[in-house]
Amino acid sequence: MMTDGVHVRPVTVADRADWRKLWDAYCAFYKVQVPERVTDTLWSRILDPGSPVKGLVATDADGALLGLCHYVLHPHTWSAQLLCYLEDLFTAEPARGRGVGRALIDRLVTMGRDAGWGRVYWHTEETNATARILYDKVTGGHDGYVRYTVRPEAAATAAS
Repeated sequence: MMTDGVHVRPVTVADRADWRKLWDAYCAFYKVQVPERVTDTLWSRILDPGSPVKGLVATDADGALLGLCHYVLHPHTWSAQLLCYLEDLFTAEPARGRGVGRALIDRLVTMGRDAGWGRVYWHTEETNATARILYDKVTGGHDGYVRYTVRPEAAATAAS
């Protein structure tokens, strides 16, 4: 799928080095350090056809990677359709403003329409103003849900 010179396609084995640069930049953006073992597991999952974790990359006309997205397909209790959770979306800094994020989201939405998914959804940090401008354009605004998170290892102290 090509949009304004941005091509979106599934991640391939040959993308490993360039994907890793984008992944590291994404983690740095969110100020997280993901252990090497976790990164290796993510890469394996993306390439495993039986895994619900998938990946897309956006490239320019020469094939250089401009952005990535990782998504998870999962069942839903209120529907027989699968849902698509867009977990990671990142555009390399030099490519920002060129429609990379929009192209990745549009590709997922098209894939969902073609495959009969119930919805594509995601969340972002409240302070991620630049991304939220795009997300509001794509969706018409957030859906009003508030996310709550419990980390099981900390649940005993949080419940007190």
